[in-house]
Amino acid sequence: MNNRAEVHDFLTSRRAKITPEQAGLPTAGQRRVPGLRRSEVAALAGMSVEYYAKLERGSLAGVSAGVLEAVARALRLDDAERAHLIRLAQEANGSSALLRRNRVKQTTVRPSLQWTLDTITAPAIVGNHRQDLLAANLLGRAMYSDVYADPSGRPNFGRFIFLDAAARRFYPDWNLAADMTVANLRTAAGVDPHDKGLHDLVGELSTRSDDFRRRWGSHNVRIHGSGVKTFHHHVVGRLELSYESMELIAEPGLVLTIYAAEPESPTAEALTLLASWAATDLASAER
Repeated sequence: MNNRAEVHDFLTSRRAKITPEQAGLPTAGQRRVPGLRRSEVAALAGMSVEYYAKLERGSLAGVSAGVLEAVARALRLDDAERAHLIRLAQEANGSSALLRRNRVKQTTVRPSLQWTLDTITAPAIVGNHRQDLLAANLLGRAMYSDVYADPSGRPNFGRFIFLDAAARRFYPDWNLAADMTVANLRTAAGVDPHDKGLHDLVGELSTRSDDFRRRWGSHNVRIHGSGVKTFHHHVVGRLELSYESMELIAEPGLVLTIYAAEPESPTAEALTLLASWAATDLASAER
């Protein structure tokens, strides 16, 4: 990414999302732009219009933490957006270069990590920030069998959601899943804007999917670690699963996600059926 262009697009998109009423400002007079004016953001942040305009043009090099926090407050940034702004400033200062040099791009997992996954009785997967599905236990592979059907042999949630028609059945709320996936990818781009694999993926999806291109242009970012997701599996039907995601200390950039059903719920019964189907399918494959 071009850092200055990313800063400009991110700040202007956040400014456009805030109404004068939300900011406690008068609404009299004709407004030519959606959201707040630059002068209003500058006043809320306690700085001159000229200085804020310079920031919005992408000049974050040398900007203090206090100024970034003032901008974050004025634009009402959430935790994910605030972290994204800080990363953009670090990139402008060149302070993220060493981290990038030391970061190994993971495309496989260690055998011991796969063994660990296999001891987990609930669906469990390991992915990276590019949304590649790198490993899973038997139940996780069964749950995401549609994603693993990618003919390229490189299962990726972004390609599945935007390029595979099965995704609209698998995700009952497809729009929510699409929004979350793009926000995750935009967040990943802020963490490592020079990740060639991510660049290639974004380029491919932007070229092949209008839905992706429109969402990518919104500059939304996201941090998540837990919640509830709903799926419709082609064998066992509806699955409503809680999930917990955690960064792997030994493998920077990899995320372990474990899914769980409420005890004695219809989803718990469906997971039992899914485990049976997965075991049967595996036995057939081995034969």
